[in-house]
Amino acid sequence: MKSIAAKCATALAVLSLSALPVLAQDATAAPETPAVSPEVAYIFNTLLFLIGGFLVMWMAAGFAMLEAGLVRSKNVSMQCLKNITLYSIAGIMFWVTGYNLMYTGVDGGFIGSLGPYSFDPVGGDALDTGYSTASDWFFQMVFVAATASIVSGTVAERVKLWPFLIFTAILTGFLYPISGSWQWGAGWLSEMGFSDFAGSTIVHSVGGWAALSGAIILGARKGKYGADGTVHPFPGSSMPLATLGTFILWLGWFGFNGASQLAMGSISDVTDVSRIFANTNMAAAAGVVVAVIMTQLLYKKVDVTMALNGALAGLVSITAEPLAPSMWATLFIGGVGGAIVVLAVPVLDKFKIDDVVGAIPVHLLAGIWGTLIVPLTNGDASYGTQITGIAAYGAFTFVASGIVWYVLKVTIGIRVSDEEEALGLDKVEIGVEAYPEFGTGSQRL
Repeated sequence: MKSIAAKCATALAVLSLSALPVLAQDATAAPETPAVSPEVAYIFNTLLFLIGGFLVMWMAAGFAMLEAGLVRSKNVSMQCLKNITLYSIAGIMFWVTGYNLMYTGVDGGFIGSLGPYSFDPVGGDALDTGYSTASDWFFQMVFVAATASIVSGTVAERVKLWPFLIFTAILTGFLYPISGSWQWGAGWLSEMGFSDFAGSTIVHSVGGWAALSGAIILGARKGKYGADGTVHPFPGSSMPLATLGTFILWLGWFGFNGASQLAMGSISDVTDVSRIFANTNMAAAAGVVVAVIMTQLLYKKVDVTMALNGALAGLVSITAEPLAPSMWATLFIGGVGGAIVVLAVPVLDKFKIDDVVGAIPVHLLAGIWGTLIVPLTNGDASYGTQITGIAAYGAFTFVASGIVWYVLKVTIGIRVSDEEEALGLDKVEIGVEAYPEFGTGSQRL
């Protein structure tokens, strides 16, 4: 018994001593971070990529549900089809050439190399990289799929399926990887010191610019804008679906931002990932609260779609720098994102730019804001370089996307007929209605 008691006492003493660094919040010198073996770091870094990757992959479901809820019931099946197909196309195109264009042989330039990406052999261990190359490819691939999803919601309800999918293949296989190489592939903007931690511009604004060019060339939905400048609201089919989609995207964003730390093999890395999670969450919360207050003040009632997009705008805004900001700065950055959504939607309507789900204010404008404000909390960034990067991404993506949309328009056409638009794309494009009991010409059972 004495032996057992002595062992228990020794164990308690060890546990007490190990807890001292945790309890010593006011200690002037932090305990030294213990080193881990390369094998352990490799495992944890790979795990971060995989967990972050499947969280960002789950955002594909978020985009699908958000869009399904915000389009009219006659177009819900089409949005579901577009989202599962664009995700699949993005994965294939990013393997065929996208990854190498973005990451291989950029060397301070403007573009990488063509060709499929080669993974490590089965059972291989790329200790020199610090993580499994397949995990890195998977994590980067789900980002490009998110970019294409941004376009899907903006051009909904009047774009033909196959031209949209062709555009998706070009965007995910070439346009996004080329521009992404400028920063994340160690290209010319990286050499200048441009800073975009997880992609406020590289992912979200790029998707927003591609969506804006498409919306302009495609034109507004029939009946959306009157000749006298009036705007006719087209209510979405399901606010519960749109809300579910927003929460799924919010959850996925922890992988989007948190795993962009790109390492989890040390105490400092894990601490930073935790801080990124907290900042990401609070920026979204600030976006919601600001959007709710502003719609109450401006319109005398709260608009749930503005609240949902306020959350997303807060998330986009903090994505360029989710680690450095204090909590007060985080709330400010996310709150401004929410305000941008409320103020920008009527401006787009004034110019008759029909954005079905509000992706342009959320992803393009909030993405610009989040990238521009990085130097407020990150002393290594400069406003001049940030503006240069924003302008470069905007000019390249808007012009290149516009060319692709225009070529598709004059060759195979990108817009359904007025009659097909009135009937709904579920019926005329794919023949499967999401809610057949409520569809035109249907009978209740």
